[in-house]
Amino acid sequence: MKVTSTGIINGVIEDKYGKHGTQFNENGMPTYSLPFKIENAPVGTKSYAVVLEDKDAFPVSGGFSWIHWTAANITSSEVLENVSIATTEFVQGLNSWTSMQGGSQSAELSSFYGGMAPPNAPHIYELHVFALDTMLDMENGFFMNDLYRKMDKHILSQFTLKGEYRN
Repeated sequence: MKVTSTGIINGVIEDKYGKHGTQFNENGMPTYSLPFKIENAPVGTKSYAVVLEDKDAFPVSGGFSWIHWTAANITSSEVLENVSIATTEFVQGLNSWTSMQGGSQSAELSSFYGGMAPPNAPHIYELHVFALDTMLDMENGFFMNDLYRKMDKHILSQFTLKGEYRN
């Protein structure tokens, strides 16, 4: 399985997908979501799940990876840019903007893509995409740990796409 994104050019994530973009929610969280395309998924794939993670956030978040997006039950092999904010085609979980470090934003506003906003230096972001042999019993607002528990024993393949976003 291979995952690509037209929003990542030569390893760099375009400005519009984070704090240098132009689309934000009422609390200033970037909401213009990153597109991606999945190719060569294994036979038997019924759905995809994604986790967009920033491990470079450890030093500035008090030792935690920052979760920018979790989604499940994606049935299309291509997710277009900016679909997160209004889609009903798949379910989305909480991002780290709901944490104390993110301003304790409501779960309702944090159950979408929450774009990149590195405060201290350019960060590397990892888009983990999982091909699953089932649809998951999940509802909007799920926690990432619940996603991993539900995916257990259902992952047919996975791919991590990385990109850097400037501070």
